[in-house]
Amino acid sequence: MTIPNQRHLFDIPDDVAYFNCAYLSPLPREVRAAGERGLARKSHPWEVLREDFFNEVEAARALFARLIGAAADDVALVPSTSYGTAVAGANIALDRGQSVLVLAGQHSSNVHQWRVRAAAAGAELTTVQRPADGDWTVAILAATDASTAIIAVPNCHWTDGGLVDLAAVGHRCRELGAALVVDGTQSVGAMPLDLGAARPDFLVCSAYKWLMCPYGLGFLYAAPHRQAGRPIEEHGWNRAGFDRHEGKTDYLTEFAAGARRYDMGERSNFITLPMAILALERLLAWGVEEIAASLRPVTEEIVARAAPIGLAAPPAGRRAGHLIGLRREGGLPPGLARALAARKVHVSTRGDSIRVAPHLYNTPADIDRLIAGLGACLG
Repeated sequence: MTIPNQRHLFDIPDDVAYFNCAYLSPLPREVRAAGERGLARKSHPWEVLREDFFNEVEAARALFARLIGAAADDVALVPSTSYGTAVAGANIALDRGQSVLVLAGQHSSNVHQWRVRAAAAGAELTTVQRPADGDWTVAILAATDASTAIIAVPNCHWTDGGLVDLAAVGHRCRELGAALVVDGTQSVGAMPLDLGAARPDFLVCSAYKWLMCPYGLGFLYAAPHRQAGRPIEEHGWNRAGFDRHEGKTDYLTEFAAGARRYDMGERSNFITLPMAILALERLLAWGVEEIAASLRPVTEEIVARAAPIGLAAPPAGRRAGHLIGLRREGGLPPGLARALAARKVHVSTRGDSIRVAPHLYNTPADIDRLIAGLGACLG
């Protein structure tokens, strides 16, 4: 089932063609209003109650868990993808002679942690090169061996939407006794995720893109067998019973249940959390499968109409439906994204791709503007 166009829920002028959700999503009007109410509440701090530090945290945690098919106990609130991968890095063993596998051109938030960890441990960072046929999954599986300790990948490449079959990769991890760490920033909320099939050890997701939340918030899934680990911060908010501990000067040492031990400090943000709650509720109301079914025809039309002007996407069946990269033989001219923006057509260039990332607010007129703009700017 597809979803009718939802542009009326966003503050997007009619003459703006915004295909850049993979960069920053626009905020739905209701989410923006929640942020404005949060600012007003912070202006009257005497109205903030002790339970307010916990209730919105737990509401956001539970909503994200529903979105990915997990339990609330499996989810921590984090400020960024890199924070989440730091938690994973602190809790997965890596020894001399072992290897960590990443993809060529993968986003740095799920690479730098492993580069540093591998160097410190005397391990190897193995980079899977982009396959000529676009089949990342086969290339990943071919690169694994008995030394593979960690596979750290997205389920679609951030530059062009090239797919990774997480179920197949997760199965290979279990065969090897390796850990799977997934960066879901460019897919969660816009692409169905079978958590039970992939069974990652950790999955982290920044919320300001496809989750339509404000900047500075993310979510970390930790598998049940990874919930007794070491957090990277020591504070009171992730301790059992801290909701009843106001004003006391002794220290609680037992962690709260599940992945809450990995929560960031100052998690109780009275501005961003109400915004995130409304954004996640909106996504759940739409349905992730329905979002994906609605966006795929948009990207497929763009791919078809871009071909005559010399632009090609990853092969059908090996690309995401919500995020595509268009490449041209001979490369792209410098300043292409700025030239398109001058025409009020907004995309990103990532690597050698024009990254096009639509959402439910895009219209047929937007697609016309995109194709016309590409044709004019590429000559």
